[in-house]
Amino acid sequence: MPSEYAKSLGARLRSIRQQQGLSLQGVEEKSNGRWKAVVVGSYERGDRAVTVSRLAELADFYRVPVAELLPDGSGVRHEPTSKIVLDLEKLYDQAAEDLAYVARYARAIQQQRGDYNGRVLSIRAQDLQALAIVYDSSPSGLIERLNEHGVLLTSDPRALFAS
Repeated sequence: MPSEYAKSLGARLRSIRQQQGLSLQGVEEKSNGRWKAVVVGSYERGDRAVTVSRLAELADFYRVPVAELLPDGSGVRHEPTSKIVLDLEKLYDQAAEDLAYVARYARAIQQQRGDYNGRVLSIRAQDLQALAIVYDSSPSGLIERLNEHGVLLTSDPRALFAS
């Protein structure tokens, strides 16, 4: 009998496949037989355990990050749940090109909002996610980078994450 986790993982796999408009047979055809319909179906039902390496290969086939195949509540994702506040003076004075995209994004947000107080800027979790993509990082990884450069206004960056 499949575990609850196996069932949840299978439901995620099925959801991704269906979002891409593929039947089980379609997966087999599109993969030129690399992924057998019966095997993918057994993963989706939770009847068959999938190894980490096979899951990574399946994620590559579907062209999604492996984390997207994992069920919600897996404990893998610890991303910011609220807005963050940037110290604009420090950000704009930074000589590091490492934060050039953050500075450019912050200026664009200021322009869009018509907010030129020049001291601080709040950005939403969605903005942080977009920036993280540019840096090929997770939002939490970008927060660490911002904190290391001293441009994040919070004494405890961990306070930004859900528990």
